[in-house]
Amino acid sequence: MNKLTFCCAMAASFFLLGCGAQKHLSEKGFTTLFNGKNLDGWVGNKQSYVVENGVIVVKPDGGGSGGNLFTEGEYSSFNFRFEFQLTPGANNGLGIHAPLEGDAAYVGKEIQILDNTAEKYAGLKPYQYHGSVYGIIPAKRDYLKPVGEWNSEEVIVEGSKIKVILNGTAIVDGDFLEASKNGTMDGKEHPGLQRSRGHIGFLGHGDVLRFRNIMVKELGK
Repeated sequence: MNKLTFCCAMAASFFLLGCGAQKHLSEKGFTTLFNGKNLDGWVGNKQSYVVENGVIVVKPDGGGSGGNLFTEGEYSSFNFRFEFQLTPGANNGLGIHAPLEGDAAYVGKEIQILDNTAEKYAGLKPYQYHGSVYGIIPAKRDYLKPVGEWNSEEVIVEGSKIKVILNGTAIVDGDFLEASKNGTMDGKEHPGLQRSRGHIGFLGHGDVLRFRNIMVKELGK
């Protein structure tokens, strides 16, 4: 086999492999939400959320929160997967069933994204640590990778049931309506608990983080 024939054969093999991989993803039903190049398909603060080297980086401007970055589409029951990289003491959140205005922790729901190991967070309430449904359901701890390493997370919402899987371990598995029927853990009003549809997004709290491999699968369709 000459060099040209070999190269053509290799190219054909890679093409077929790529087609097979794409078919596999399609069969799973997941839609990629971040193309690794720009923020097409997202709305919100595109000044503090930027794309660098194929990942979304939160760069709060002038010490501000960094604002929020939401999906253009709205979702009800879904499986949302993403990877994130914390910096020391980093704090962010994942808003679900959220409108585009207001504090998503209350007008929607917020799943914490947080460096649990930071000394400044030693006195947090159980419902404030990473993976918790803020103010509603506390998450199990000690499943984050060391700061600076990439973590994988999966948030599965079906009706009022929610499961958060961090690096392969379920750290939340509950029902946010059931958990709040006798009052919320933080004692505050959370009208967003009654919302069953809305945007998914990252909620800036003034710290640098990175996100990649973001995808969603709608459930119950």
